Formats: sequence, structure tokens, C-alpha cells
Amino acid sequence: MLMAQQSAAAPQLEGYSRAASDAERGWEEKFRAVPEPDRVKENMRRLSARPHHVGSPYDKDNAEWMVQQFKSWGWDAEIENFYVLFPTPKDRLVELVEPTKFTAGLKEPVVAEDPTSNQADEQLPTYNAYSGDGDVTGRLVYVNYGTREDYEELDRLGISVKGAVVIARYGGAWRGIKPKVAAEHGAVGCLIYSDPGNDGYGVAESFPKGAGRPKDGVQRGSVNDTAFPGDPLTPGVGATKDAKRIDIKDTPIITKIPVIPISYADATPLLAQITGRIAPAKWRGQLPITYHIGPGAAKVHMRMFSNWDIKPLYNVVAKLHGTDAAGEWVIRGNHHDAWVNGADDPISGISAELEEARALGEISKQGWKPRRTIVYCAWDGEEPGTLGSTEFVETHVKELKEHAVMYLNSDSNGRGYLWMEGSHGLEHFINGVAKEIADPETGLKAYERTRLATILEAKGSERAEARAGGDLHIGALGDGSDYVAFQDYAGVPSLDLGFGGEGRGSEYHSIYDDFYWYSHFSDTKFVYGKALAQTAGTAVMRMADAELLPYNFRNTAETIATYVTELKDLLKTEQDEAEELNKQIDEGVFAATVDPEEPIAAPERKAMPPFVNFAPLENGARDLKESAAAYEAAVEAAQANGGAVLDTPGVAAINAVLIRTEKAYLSEAGLPDRPWFKHQLYAPGAYTGYGVKTLPAVRESIEQYKWANAEKAAVEIGKLLEDEVAVLKEATEKLKGLAAGK
Repeated sequence: MLMAQQSAAAPQLEGYSRAASDAERGWEEKFRAVPEPDRVKENMRRLSARPHHVGSPYDKDNAEWMVQQFKSWGWDAEIENFYVLFPTPKDRLVELVEPTKFTAGLKEPVVAEDPTSNQADEQLPTYNAYSGDGDVTGRLVYVNYGTREDYEELDRLGISVKGAVVIARYGGAWRGIKPKVAAEHGAVGCLIYSDPGNDGYGVAESFPKGAGRPKDGVQRGSVNDTAFPGDPLTPGVGATKDAKRIDIKDTPIITKIPVIPISYADATPLLAQITGRIAPAKWRGQLPITYHIGPGAAKVHMRMFSNWDIKPLYNVVAKLHGTDAAGEWVIRGNHHDAWVNGADDPISGISAELEEARALGEISKQGWKPRRTIVYCAWDGEEPGTLGSTEFVETHVKELKEHAVMYLNSDSNGRGYLWMEGSHGLEHFINGVAKEIADPETGLKAYERTRLATILEAKGSERAEARAGGDLHIGALGDGSDYVAFQDYAGVPSLDLGFGGEGRGSEYHSIYDDFYWYSHFSDTKFVYGKALAQTAGTAVMRMADAELLPYNFRNTAETIATYVTELKDLLKTEQDEAEELNKQIDEGVFAATVDPEEPIAAPERKAMPPFVNFAPLENGARDLKESAAAYEAAVEAAQANGGAVLDTPGVAAINAVLIRTEKAYLSEAGLPDRPWFKHQLYAPGAYTGYGVKTLPAVRESIEQYKWANAEKAAVEIGKLLEDEVAVLKEATEKLKGLAAGK
């Protein structure tokens, strides 16, 4: 009785009639009472007990075990297989051949305290998947993070990497960008090391004493190019057993030069032998050496060859079938493969997902049935390049466009704040969910704790918005986990959730990312695993049970308007910088600063960036804001006086229109030079990897000085915004008609 009274007093959920809202809140409370930290813990212990990379025996064993778990909880579950190119190392060598001799160990030692660090026969060696094969020798050049900006600095300093082996530190950009840019500048090989300035000293005591990466720890990871995610041999096509595959030599995403990751113990003797110009202050890490750029006396020989095998993937797909709107799908996912044992990445996330699936099964036995079909997925092959989720989406893209109403993703999970990223039509929705979840350590609601952290850490308008107490702004999605294909290829509104921010670990992608490390240094009581299960499960229930899909387009309209302003500011900055540079050249500033001992190349004059017509974007953003306000008013009218009209068959036709809203942002032609990426609001950057680029066709064209492309893209995206306005107006008119009894 008390629960019913509390629910009745709570605000009416958006997309729900009053009766449905009260019932939903009651079931959500029952759901959130089910997850248990100890069960999350035991899920992790089981799934991370052995290495389980793509194609390994324990990878398959884990998938089969999860299927049985889902079935025991009342779900329909199965494994969907795909077959993908997954290279594993056959031959690796890094040696300093001049002026002294040194051979890198390329191995992470066993730690006595860590019981699973000794599973050498099952562990993948330290390597970067999709490195090019090669046996090369060259002078060693230090390139900082190896970004395009770093090579611009090298050009300014008159330093070439042509024919050289470059060494870059992790950080600054996704690892795959480093060999990509190195190859574009003529380098023959690339080493990537973990500098303790980014991944060691000052972060935490070194493992096993603390959570920090030890001196011999190495970060594995893929270095495939960003042209498209998924299987390199089947772009745009699901990698089924009989799929047509392109030849390995023809795929554009395998790195052109050999790449090998190394520890800072192995990097130190190499870096110490580099001579030449001393690195700029911002390029220096925290090794006890003087950082030189080179090229100088140091010469390195490296060899990297892989076994280029097709390996099976084991995607686990489980369903709770819906009732009144069974043809609409709410999809939830987290990957289960790892580079080694992967307790943090990804088992901390999939352990929570399994616990929320158990809890949903439990309340289903008590009488709750979802309105929409709920699909829970445990993806394989995320680590090499979101393989499992991408192949699933490419295989089922037509169905997903017709039926999927939301994809909710998680990955690693730890202690701290709830972070939320995703499609901005879901921003208001997920803020509402965050207000229901108790932070396990502070007792605050997860929303409130994140809001206070935003006030402390953010600046400008974001801080002011957090102080005002409205919706917390969620970040846009780039790359790095399994939401990519859902959002960027199929146009499914997507979210990525997790807790974190208080960890100090640096075990990422090493053999030390295991149950021992996680249970000692991360979410040691597994209470944030429980909190993630409560958060994601509540979001899934709320979306699955809503009578009217609870999208909010005001947030999207406001965000797009911000993006347009950013583009105008970006162009203005480019124009101002070109004007200032040319003025300095005319005044002879650079001639007076050249040092004969360490010459710096005087820059060339820069062409003035032309005017770009942003009017199509501005008009589209304005019209979207107006139509979003009209739709929001129609929703408020429909929900007035208990919202009984939402509990009628006519709402199904409105939801059918709303499913089309995110798809309106898709362009069949895709992005310039990257046609796989269809979404025109968000995409991972071609030279940032994980980092998002918003309105990417325009933004990246400006950044790359492709002015005609920028002008063309502004017109095309403006048209897509007007397409979205048309869809939204259609939904508004249908909703008004329903409220009027027509």
C-alpha cells in the first residue's frame, strides 16, 4: 500500500498516462530491489577466470554459459555466429642496433600475488591487432602522441620521419591514429609506449602495491583505420560464414606499416639513445631521461608478422517478448570478449548487465510483462574493432531501422559518478532515470552527484546549466564501444552509460586487468555494478513500457544550434589565425627568430579561408527548434488530465512516425571518404578515432581546408534537418488528432 501511495504522488512519467505511470513506478521499484553486489561479483569471477579473446576456447565457453543463464531466468536466448578476420602475432622483435645494443622484452611478467597473471599459454602476447606485416630498420624519431598536430610541429622544426621508425606515447588520440599519420609522413614503422607521465607515476602505486601500470605493463589494442568498423573483409555486409569477402590486400583499414606496443621499461633504453633537438616542454613525459626528438644516433630494427586467420564470433542474443507493441525493440548490450582476462574491460559491465537481466526475469515471473520486446546482447569481438555488434547491425539493418527504438550500451564500469553520453533525443529521458538511482557511497541520487561534479569541474554554460538544476548535458558519441553501428549506420537512438571517475588504475588491456586487480582496486564491494544494473535496467523498462515513445526533441534542437555556432567560431578562428600569421610574415617576425644552431622553418603564407554559407544549417536549426516546441506542447496536452488518450490504439501510429526521427539524420551517401558512416550529426573523427566530431561533414572539411566540401555539406545537412522537421510535424499533427478524438 505504501508503494502505491508513493507512486501516486510521484510526477507522471513522460510518454505515460497517469495509470500506466503509477504502475511503471511500482514495477521499477521492485526491479531495483533485486540486483545484488555479490551476484555481480560472482559473474565477474566466472567470466574473467581465464583469457577469453576472440576465437579462444574460454570466449566460446563464456558465451554458452551466458545463454544458459538467460534461459534459466526466462529469456529466449541463442548464440549468433559471425566469422571475422582476427590476426594474432606470429613474430615480434624490437631491438636497438645503434649506437648500442638492446632487445626489448615484449613480455609482461607474472605477479606472485595475482593468481591469473600466470596463464601464459592462454594469453595473447603484447601486440597491436591489424598492424601491417613488416621487417624494417630506421633511425628512431620521437613524435610525442603522434597526432597530426605533432607532425605539424615536426615540420615547423624541420624534422622529417621519412624512412624512420617513430616512437609515440599512448594518449592524445586513439592508438590507430598514430601509425596512420606516421605512414602518411613516410615512416616505416611505429612503436607505441605507455609513458608513466600518462599512465604510471602520480596516478597510483604500481601494481601489485597499487592500481597503477607497472614498468613492464603493456597496453594491447587494435590499430585499424577509421574508414569503417567491424570485419575488415566484409564492409557493409554481415560476416556470415558464406559472406563474400574482399582480399586482405584490398581492405583499407589494415595499418600500412608494422606497429608494436611496448612498456616504459622497454621504451626507456630506446628513448635515452635518441639525440638531436630537445623535445618541447609539452612533449616531455616523466621518464628519468632527457627527451630528444631525433633523428640522431639511435637506430631501431623491428619485425612484426601476424597469423591472418578467420575466427568465429559468439554473440549472445536474448529476448523478453513484448505485449501490445512487441514489434518495437529496446536493445541493451555490453561486450564479453577481452584482450586477456578483462575484469575491468569489459567484464565489469557485462556482469552488471547479466544481473539486471536476472532481475528483469525475476519481476517477469511476478507478473510484469514489457510492452515492447526487450533484446539483451553480449557482444563478441568488440576489442578488435566492435566486430560482433557491427556484423549484427549490418546483417539486421533493415529490421533495426523498422523496429529498434533505443540501443543502450555499457562497457567498463567502476567507482564514482554516473556518466551519460548519447543521442540528444534521449537526453531528457536518461536524466529522468538518473534521478531515480541512489549513488551507493554518498546516498545522493546519481543525477545529483553528477550535477555537483559538473558544477565543480565544468566551465561556462555547462556549469551554469548544472547550477540551474535542469537536464545535464550528455556528450555526443564518437567511437570506442558497441554503440557505433547502431547510431552511425542504422540510425537507432543510442546511449552509453557507466560509473567512474574515482579510479586511479592503469591496468588497461594488460594481463593485470583481472579479478584480483579489480576486487582490490576498483569497485571492491561491487556496489557500483549493482548501481549500473539498476540504472540501465530502469532505462530499459521505462522505454519498453511507455505508451508514447519518450523522446524529447527540444534537447536535440538546442544541441544542434550549439554545433552550428561552434562551426561559425571554428571558421572565424581559422580566418583570424591566417590573417595573424600572414601579418607576422610580412613584418619579418620569423626571420628574426631563426637560430642557426637549431633552425626552425619559417612558415609559408596561409591562404585566407573563404566565407562558408551556414544559412542552411541556421535555418534548419531554427525550424527544428520551433517544431520541437510544438511537439512538446502536443505531448503536454495529450498527458493532461491523466493522459487517457495515450492508452488507446491510435498511439501506435504516432510511435511508428517517431521511430523515423533519428533515421532522418542519415545520409545514404555517408561522410566524405567514409561512406559507411551515415549519421550526419555525430561521427568519430577521421583523425581522432574515439573522439567525436559533430556535424562532421562540415567540421572536418573546415579542419582540412576543404572549403567546397564544407559549403556542400552545410546545404546537405540543412536539408536533412528540414526532413527531420517534416517527420516531427507529422508526429505532432497525429498526436493533436489523437488528443482531439479524431
